[in-house]
Amino acid sequence: MAHFSRLYAISIDVPHPDHDATVAFWSGAIGASLDVIGKHPEFSGAKLPTHDMIVLAQRLGDGPARVHLDFHTDDVEAEVARLEKLGATRLERAANWQVMRDPAGLVFCVVLDRPGVLNEANATRWD
Repeated sequence: MAHFSRLYAISIDVPHPDHDATVAFWSGAIGASLDVIGKHPEFSGAKLPTHDMIVLAQRLGDGPARVHLDFHTDDVEAEVARLEKLGATRLERAANWQVMRDPAGLVFCVVLDRPGVLNEANATRWD
């Protein structure tokens, strides 16, 4: 099915005790305040200055610190199917995103974007 997607977010996953220090560090490193995003206090983020990507700091309940990438799409199932054909595997489904692994075992997410955000000017159209 035709759909749009783009690589959109760099997510820094950190254990709860390290979250505030990580937010402060990355805010200074990128020169933009990582603010809490909407109704999700576990996520702080900012658009990268001079780029069309965002950096997120995600507070984990447990687990080691890591970095993962997020693809945004207007059709999660179509994008997941496209990436599975390339060798990715599904891990778990959450509210509006699918957690996946690439062929080397690295985690990434496919996230549903708001309707009308993705188009020919800012994303790739997959037929």
